[in-house]
Amino acid sequence: MARLPYVDPATAPERVRQTLAGVAAPLKIFNMMAHAESNLRSLLRLGGTILTKQQLPGRLRELAILRIAKLSGARYEWVQHVPIGQAAGLTETQVAALDAGKTDAACFDARERLVLRFTDEVVRQVRASDATFAQMRREFSPREIVELILAIGYYMMIARLLETTGVDLEPEAGTTLINSMR
Repeated sequence: MARLPYVDPATAPERVRQTLAGVAAPLKIFNMMAHAESNLRSLLRLGGTILTKQQLPGRLRELAILRIAKLSGARYEWVQHVPIGQAAGLTETQVAALDAGKTDAACFDARERLVLRFTDEVVRQVRASDATFAQMRREFSPREIVELILAIGYYMMIARLLETTGVDLEPEAGTTLINSMR
């Protein structure tokens, strides 16, 4: 059960009402975000660009997001992003390995394992190790590395918002949302 009430679009300020009306999937996370009126539009815009405009392949982004969901205990994030990850090319075997915390499983190729290790280090230690970062530089462009860091940071923030405010779990709608952004 949510620890704060959800913002009701019917009684929200006009700018919030307009922003929420423009979202294709009326997810509870957005109604919780709406308490931060001055941040809502920018948060949604940043999330949208992470999901649809990055050069980093979506499959790798979703590996990182699902790993963050597991590390953070953010069930809502997990439920919404499993179908997005599968639409981006993740297999059921990979999703099951992530769910079990097996980031070194054979179902992941070397680049995928590197992204998972990098994500773990950024989440747990803030700064990726020199060895992992050097390997990232060999495998990814500077743009892709920075995009991955931004995606990690954004979804860490979302996980903390979800878990701290207790946003109620709801059926998956993430793929609807992403399809509408494209």
